[in-house]
Amino acid sequence: MLSFATDVPALLLRLDPNPYHHGTLGAARSLGRAGIEVHALLGSRGPVGRSRFLHRVHTPPRTATGRPGGPDRSTAHGALSDAALERLLLDVSARIGRPAVLVPLDDHGAIATARLAPRLAGRYLLPAVDPGLPARLADKAELGAVCDGAGVAHPTTVLPGSAREAGRAAAALGLPAVAKWSRPWLLPPGLRSTALVRTETEAARLFARTREAGSALLLQRRLPDSAGADWFFHGYAADGGRFLTGGAGRKDRSWPPHTGLTAVGSRLPNPPVEQAAARLAAALDYRGILDLDFRFDPATGVPHLVDFNPRPGAQFRLFTDGAGLDVVRAQHLHLTGRAVPGAPPGRGPGRPHDGTGRVYVVENYALLSALLGPHPSGSAGEGGGASGTGPERGPVARGPVERAWFAADDPLPGFAMAAGWLTRCLVKGVRPSCPGERLRARAAKAVRGRAVAPPRPTAAGAARTASPASLPSPAPGAESPAPVQPAPNPQPTPHPQPTPHTERRNPCTTS
Repeated sequence: MLSFATDVPALLLRLDPNPYHHGTLGAARSLGRAGIEVHALLGSRGPVGRSRFLHRVHTPPRTATGRPGGPDRSTAHGALSDAALERLLLDVSARIGRPAVLVPLDDHGAIATARLAPRLAGRYLLPAVDPGLPARLADKAELGAVCDGAGVAHPTTVLPGSAREAGRAAAALGLPAVAKWSRPWLLPPGLRSTALVRTETEAARLFARTREAGSALLLQRRLPDSAGADWFFHGYAADGGRFLTGGAGRKDRSWPPHTGLTAVGSRLPNPPVEQAAARLAAALDYRGILDLDFRFDPATGVPHLVDFNPRPGAQFRLFTDGAGLDVVRAQHLHLTGRAVPGAPPGRGPGRPHDGTGRVYVVENYALLSALLGPHPSGSAGEGGGASGTGPERGPVARGPVERAWFAADDPLPGFAMAAGWLTRCLVKGVRPSCPGERLRARAAKAVRGRAVAPPRPTAAGAARTASPASLPSPAPGAESPAPVQPAPNPQPTPHPQPTPHTERRNPCTTS
């Protein structure tokens, strides 16, 4: 049974203005149901503010860009400065009246509070992570070197220096290629952190928005879509990167398809993913909550780390065990000096608790994925290799289903989300697309299918960041090779359907 220090409150910190962040609601419910007084400092109140488990919502002043900050309190790109955040956190601490466990729920908050930790001592309880480590891990341009040092595979990545280089690099990597902004927490509203570019022109056009984005554009070799290829790992690590709790899960549906956030996920054991997470945390001496995204390469059966989030992922409640322990509760227990039940003695997350088979559904995104996304090749609970249960064969029993928004003991956020989501879809969905957008869509359709053969897969475990000059030039008129047929389990099966360019957002998408 979990024994919490209920006299120590918690402050949830989310600076991102997205009002529909279900991870914040999950954290409020998780701690509130444990009898902990939960405060929230939110960039946007939204439906989350309706939760009965929130004791008080603190809202910072806003800048002209729509981000939290206020006059003279933000950076050139609209993000809240460290000095402004420090003043804000100290002000909230005075209102709370006693030290609180601080739980950042976005990259900006995790990065800034790690740097501010020495100045927040005595007011907030935070993991003793190296102050500069979260910023290094959240920066997509640094991730390849981090993986290289830990012996974890990472897709080939290029940092182009010009729009022309961006186009050439995308073609050399193989179209479609993945485009990412290195510091997504600096992005203005309307610019997605990750997109698929199908042509050299799209890559060049995206590079031209570098100044607006506030950070460098990365181009990455896209590992093929395949059934059960996308996985994630959530954990809470103590000294030496030793996990006190953690586990692997499979992304069954996402929105936007294949590149977006989890719409439906299943908790399933996957030793290659768990071992990679353990190696990474130990090599970095990481402390605190982490959320790792992996994609299996169907040619090698090796999981590649594609994202490192130094804070809880929005779907962290998927990793709740039979005792009710999740990563947010583990942090509160650990930082208040309480025992974390079932913590394994080794460096890995240990054998999965009875949370195996658990399913997590984000209702709004699951609906979009079901209506507009591709039909999944497998269903939750089907086992076998990388697309199921690692070395274990056969199906895994389906566990309990948790919904992100609707809960019988906290119904108002779900109703508020449904009303706001429907209104958003109706208002934005009736707007006719402009002629320029229609022309761009026709141009993209005309060039679709002229994909360039991707480079040969690198050896398992190799992660590299290349310059455009080092990449092979695409052969004019070269035909795409036939899909690579996977070896027997645990390698996933390639998905035959292409993924659309995700910069063109559905009117109902909010993040």
